[in-house]
Amino acid sequence: MHLASHRDQLAALAARDRLRTLAPRRGIDFSSNDYLALAGAPRLRAAAMAALERGVALGSGGSRLLRGNDPEHEALEEEGARFFGSETALFFASGYAANTALLGTLPQTGDLVVYDALVHASSHDGMRLGRADTAMVAHNEPAAVEAAIRAWRARGGLGTPWIAVESLYSMDGDRAPLTALAEIAARHAAMLVIDEAHAVGVWGERGRGLAAALDGAENVITLKTFGKALGCEGALVCAPRVIRDFLVTRARPFIFSTAPAPLAAAVARAALAAIGDEAERRQRLHQLIAEAGARLGPLGATDTGTQVMPLIVGEDRAALDLAAAVQQAGFDVRAIRPPTVPSGSARLRLSLTLHVTAADLAALAAVLAEARR
Repeated sequence: MHLASHRDQLAALAARDRLRTLAPRRGIDFSSNDYLALAGAPRLRAAAMAALERGVALGSGGSRLLRGNDPEHEALEEEGARFFGSETALFFASGYAANTALLGTLPQTGDLVVYDALVHASSHDGMRLGRADTAMVAHNEPAAVEAAIRAWRARGGLGTPWIAVESLYSMDGDRAPLTALAEIAARHAAMLVIDEAHAVGVWGERGRGLAAALDGAENVITLKTFGKALGCEGALVCAPRVIRDFLVTRARPFIFSTAPAPLAAAVARAALAAIGDEAERRQRLHQLIAEAGARLGPLGATDTGTQVMPLIVGEDRAALDLAAAVQQAGFDVRAIRPPTVPSGSARLRLSLTLHVTAADLAALAAVLAEARR
């Protein structure tokens, strides 16, 4: 009786092919975000073992503001700031926690957050916690961003505009027009917040991300996550010192959370070193991306030129059926449905990683061609 509404909601989702379930890893990996295949790499395993040998703790024991602040956290932040070219960095347990903290803490009453329609759910949750007004704009349309700021000023807006985008979008695989957005931010005294979750490690000099040229600017904040191409966990907010200090003092997801494991920080340091000096991983992935464009583009996948290629199907059931057919053939490909993606754009999200070869790609193309017929 007490949970009837919950059961009803789950039944309604199931009837619309929207019910989420957990499924084990099975088949050749075309769905993970472990783009550089670092998650199981000997180098990261060795770093974890060496850290344990030198006494690095498995747990932090408390918030960073209590006794949870560990030398490994501080070493990672110093090395990360140096690697990415920012004044400072602050380590969070996840990109979700960091995004929530950024947009829930930094924009103030009287400010405006202008956000791309496709930003991550964690950004939306941060904005819900925040005090600023918000304005959603069409995806990857710099003119719409500027128009939103101008309209807000015309209505009497006096605070700071904040522009929230991803540098590489996780479901569409396309890149943000960062140069144009930076110019708009400069014209309007705005702060630019860039989520680099799917770009860091794969793109930019030494894997520094698509926003590498902007890191270090006083009006730019970037989020560099470790849970995808870097193969471990956690996230660094790279920003001016005043931003770091404000987050330490005011960000509830930072203040009231047990600090990330010191061991996680030690492994993240090794991951930073790996992307910096193992350029061959990026080179091999870029070759696979080019091959995928040639093989999967003609089958309906969007040739994004990145490691994320959506194959838009449309209806939820059709996407689930196509994914099931591909999975049956031995490929781990998942269907993505609304509300994760816009209504009517259910898709297969084809993710390219170094866990697959060109031969695997050719085999997947053959299976997709047959399944679509």
